[in-house]
Amino acid sequence: MEISCPQAATFELEPWRDLNGMIVMVTGASSGLGWELCMNLAKSGCRIIASARRTDRLKVLCDKINNMDVQENEGEARNHQVLAVAVELDVSADGPTIKESVGKAWEVFGRIDVLINNAGITGPIPNPLDLSEEDWDKVFKTNIKGSWLVAKYVCLQMRAFNHYFVLVNQAGSVINISSITGLQRTYSHGSLAYASSKSSLNTLTKVMAMELGKNKIRVNSICPGLFNSEITAGLMQKKGIEKVVSKVFPLREIGTIDPALTSLVRYLIHGSSYYVTGNIFIVDAGYSLLGVPLYSSL
Repeated sequence: MEISCPQAATFELEPWRDLNGMIVMVTGASSGLGWELCMNLAKSGCRIIASARRTDRLKVLCDKINNMDVQENEGEARNHQVLAVAVELDVSADGPTIKESVGKAWEVFGRIDVLINNAGITGPIPNPLDLSEEDWDKVFKTNIKGSWLVAKYVCLQMRAFNHYFVLVNQAGSVINISSITGLQRTYSHGSLAYASSKSSLNTLTKVMAMELGKNKIRVNSICPGLFNSEITAGLMQKKGIEKVVSKVFPLREIGTIDPALTSLVRYLIHGSSYYVTGNIFIVDAGYSLLGVPLYSSL
């Protein structure tokens, strides 16, 4: 494919636009951010292992990716190749069940280069004194224990497969999708379990990065703020949202997942980020700097 001079310059400055051949597993891929990441990464040349509980939604996603027209200059043309495969995965399941699902995911393309730990739940948002033990356990089982188990079993496979990656000096990349709620900056009423779980996920990220560095496995977290997306559609319709954003968001705008978030994800996948691990990346237009919960401003 012939590339024009301006396009060539863009690819030279942003080599992570082309991720051709990378194998990426995305949890929580059946909706929201997970869905959009799968679509975006497929356009950049990645092969996608889309995992979630709702296999009907995953089938729709994978059919869409496998039948989509490759965008001009977005990776190489691929003739009827399977670009995305669905794998059922419940991150709140027990260890043996998650291990089995990860094993099936690994077998799809023969390896996994990148894990995006995106699956998570907010859970109920009661006062801490009204929060039930059952609800607390459900949030932690999904957001932290599940993320750890999926990462554990994927990284065990990456470590065993390490010899394949000697040429690019990395065995794999794990990207945990956390939240600005876990940053110890901005809290919302009723977020005890959720905020605690995301703070724990950021700690998990740092410790795993420290421990797995010797295996050339990088681990980073991304803490997204508010984006225009399927999940936030209702909030975007609230009266006065634009006025609030203009007052409490330093950049005075609400971004879209692509490119605000996808560009960072692509970078952390690409070999250019081989020296980057153990970081907590904040993508929120500066909103969390002020420490003012958004919902309290509406």
